Amino acid sequence: MNKKTLFFLFSAVLLCFLAVRTTFAHEVYVLSPALVQHDVTHPSPNPLKLIVTDYGTFTVAAIVGVVLVVGIFLLSISRKLEEWLDPVLMKIKRFAPIIARFTLGFSLIAAAYYKALFGPEIPLGTLVGGHAVILQVVLYIIGILLLLGLFVRESAVLALIIFLIAVYVDKTYMLTYVNYLGEIVANLILGGGLWSLDRYFAKPTVATDERKSFRDRMEPYAFPVLRVLFGISAIYASWYAKLFHSELALDTVNQYHLTNYFHFPALFVVLGALIVETLIGVFFVLGVEIRFTALFFLIFLTLSLSFFGEVVWPHIVLIGVNLAFIFHGYDKYSLEGRFFKKGDREPVL
Repeated sequence: MNKKTLFFLFSAVLLCFLAVRTTFAHEVYVLSPALVQHDVTHPSPNPLKLIVTDYGTFTVAAIVGVVLVVGIFLLSISRKLEEWLDPVLMKIKRFAPIIARFTLGFSLIAAAYYKALFGPEIPLGTLVGGHAVILQVVLYIIGILLLLGLFVRESAVLALIIFLIAVYVDKTYMLTYVNYLGEIVANLILGGGLWSLDRYFAKPTVATDERKSFRDRMEPYAFPVLRVLFGISAIYASWYAKLFHSELALDTVNQYHLTNYFHFPALFVVLGALIVETLIGVFFVLGVEIRFTALFFLIFLTLSLSFFGEVVWPHIVLIGVNLAFIFHGYDKYSLEGRFFKKGDREPVL
């Protein structure tokens, strides 16, 4: 790859940074509860209308995005890059389940500590009323067991029950947090694995043989399920705050004076963030440029946390799952894994 190509790719990435620096702000976290309540109960403008009314600006941005995606794809399937990096990438795959297990464990412990499930807008008391303390203790126990790798599948079942309770209470809003469901299912399938007490104490009995058989049959589906549900979560979270209730995103743009950083109308900034977040979710669902998308997500999530001063604990799951995707890479049900994996080699990014 020559210097001009590298410079072009760098410029495209920088342009995307300037356009979507606000992408990963979770509006429900940075706005006051009163303003959130107002925005979700009042009509919001449709940012998609700008695609027609501001066609020129949208077209330029779309071209830059397409060129960036194609450039990363061609770089990712470069034979020389695959031969150089794939031996390492194949070795680190085995650590991805550990990262996924630790991520769920730390996330549930944080939820217990802050007395809210998955995010500050879901206090434990709204789920179980006066039994919030019991739920808090259960979350602590599940989280600790997951970190130890002890009774992992049983812990995942308890976490699934809690998630279903949240679905019963908050209905479709829980699509925002369906990434947790992906984590739960993945841990239910994979069990303790490496660095777990379950593995240390396991004895060759009929029960353990059956569990091993279950894991062997279901293991290929663990990361595809996590990947698809993580993508759906990203898409719905974006649509909820930037399409269905776009006033949430508009208030974030105005409250943090983000139009001072970009010379675009506030609603166009919201449209850019909506499109980028949706594409990220689609890429995860389809299994396209998985490592690049996860790395992109992590970089801009870090910038967003720093810029907006958001609380970190609800983002543990986002950080951990993206790290797991970087380590795991492609599964056989992903588009790039299915069509571009060649023996022991797979697309790098």
